[in-house]
Amino acid sequence: MSGGTGSAIDVRRLDAAEAEARLSELADILVDAVAHGASVNFMAGFTPESASAFWRSQLAAVADGSRQILVGDDGRRLVGTVVLTFAPQPNAPHRAEIGKMLVLSTLRRQGLGRRLLLAAEAAAREAGRTLLLLDTESGSAGDRLYRSCGWIEYGRVPGHALTPDGRLAETTMFYKRLGQ
Repeated sequence: MSGGTGSAIDVRRLDAAEAEARLSELADILVDAVAHGASVNFMAGFTPESASAFWRSQLAAVADGSRQILVGDDGRRLVGTVVLTFAPQPNAPHRAEIGKMLVLSTLRRQGLGRRLLLAAEAAAREAGRTLLLLDTESGSAGDRLYRSCGWIEYGRVPGHALTPDGRLAETTMFYKRLGQ
């Protein structure tokens, strides 16, 4: 994918074998996000080993097709991620969730996050999913990105999660209906 700022970065899907081969790069992105305050389930002091273990735990779902990892790849290394998880419930074949929407701190605010999000939306649409869900820390850069991309807030939970530095933070829940 190209166009706009950051167009030298290819946005594409990883298969399970490539994700496994590039675990250290995926881990670097996650560690960087946590170190720079992203509230993405982990706390300050998060190690590359723990990050690799997290990504390794995603591989079975990537292999069986119930999850997709999309990445930003600058040709030298992976620089961003987004995970698309398809709802497994029999009554939810139309639904998926967005997670681990991450861009290296040195490349933020250049359009890559938007490109990753749009690629995840396209992949969901291609898989026949018409309703996407996600949550993010209220007032965060992610919150602003999702709003600017047409996501709709449907609720907030005060004190939902700890930030990496241990503060309780509010979480905003969003949804987006995809055209068919």
